[in-house]
Amino acid sequence: MAKQYETVIGLEVHIELATKTKIFCGCSTEFGGAPNTHTCPVCTGMPGSLPVLNKQVVEYAMAIGLATNCKITQVCKFDRKNYFYPDNPQNYQISQLYLPIARDGYVEIETGTGTKKVRIHEMHMEEDAGKLIHDEWDDTSLVDYNRSGVPLVEIVSDPDMRSAYEVIAYIEKLRMIVQYLGASDCKLQEGSMRADVNLSVREAGSDAFGTRTEMKNLNSFKAIAHAIEGERERQIELLEAGKEVVQETRRWDDNKEHSYAMRSKEDAQDYRYFPEPDLVPIVISDEWIAEIKARQPELRTEKLERYKKEFDIPQYDAEIITESKRLADIFEETTTVCGKPKKVANWLMVETLRLMKEHSMEPEDLTFSPKNLAKLIDLTDAGTINSSVAKKVFEQIFTDDVDPEKYVEENGLGMVNDESALREVIEKVLADNPKAVEDYRGGKEKAMGALVGQTMRAMKGKANPGMVNEMLKKMLQG
Repeated sequence: MAKQYETVIGLEVHIELATKTKIFCGCSTEFGGAPNTHTCPVCTGMPGSLPVLNKQVVEYAMAIGLATNCKITQVCKFDRKNYFYPDNPQNYQISQLYLPIARDGYVEIETGTGTKKVRIHEMHMEEDAGKLIHDEWDDTSLVDYNRSGVPLVEIVSDPDMRSAYEVIAYIEKLRMIVQYLGASDCKLQEGSMRADVNLSVREAGSDAFGTRTEMKNLNSFKAIAHAIEGERERQIELLEAGKEVVQETRRWDDNKEHSYAMRSKEDAQDYRYFPEPDLVPIVISDEWIAEIKARQPELRTEKLERYKKEFDIPQYDAEIITESKRLADIFEETTTVCGKPKKVANWLMVETLRLMKEHSMEPEDLTFSPKNLAKLIDLTDAGTINSSVAKKVFEQIFTDDVDPEKYVEENGLGMVNDESALREVIEKVLADNPKAVEDYRGGKEKAMGALVGQTMRAMKGKANPGMVNEMLKKMLQG
């Protein structure tokens, strides 16, 4: 009988914090600047420069720690992690090892078998490294230090996950918490959220851990899932062949869907950690923790329950809307303006999600104003435009955030309620479609749909559908 194996996974999740400036200097953290334009002597490691801690970094880290049920370390400090690499201008990284800002937390995830608790071993603050750009054609490497010194928190889980499904559920839960806190946008594709996967396999039923590897360069949920499955298979094949799994860091190539060894896996002692001499310990008082707790916003779990009670929208709708803070904000702001929560939910659930899919957008990329969506809902309810026109107008709101009232007026999209004009069009439609008329009078109700469609086309979608149906029935019966 073939051996059964269990996958054991722990994660190191790096989250770039949404501060305007870097962790130890005043340089901008804005994404996408020209190479080496967001730099200064501090973040490029010039001799004689001294770091000054950004208070907002500490407060964001505390907020994340509290939201993930961690204990805040009330006297914490920074350490130097020593290693040489071209993207690390100081030849060390300022991080936390001995006294990280938060420890012993957890988040709960939903699995196929119910709720599961994933423990958080610790969370620490640190600075990001620069970015290496490799030119394969020219066989050169360039370095951009814009990212050097950007503030990060690293959240280290215990090895509690057993599948790619659980890993993605955990990352999504973390992302949602951090986004709701406003501490980061958590965009995997821009690198503001990155996950390193520590994975080992063992025989099912065993308590002993196997030799683990660390998978890097995972910048999408698809890459994470594929890397986990690929590494699991690779390790099982080695064990089945009687070979040993080597403890190492591996790099995932998303294009080739293959990983390759980067270096042997280092332990803490390899980095020669020692206390950072240029920064004093951080003393976090009970009052400061209480202040951060008091500022914590409503998180997804509480928001979900409130939506069901306050707005009386279905559970499914509430779950989808609250999965993203951006969608939840649009929902609440639009509802405040028009007072029609169910209709707002419908527009977000159907048309907004459809257009997001078409444009390959995340909720955080949405730019239209809740005010304009509320106006569109009111125009539809008032009978100024019909539902098919409303969908076309919303496409313009979605892409260009147009004022629907002005757009409808300027483009002559208002609904035609003129009975005499409509009668004239219907008479022509009946005259041009004798077969459909005959079918309807012969008892084929479906023929009505064809006649309604012809009328709406002739009216360029601007007729009142209710009026069209009513008048058609009367004229066919007459």
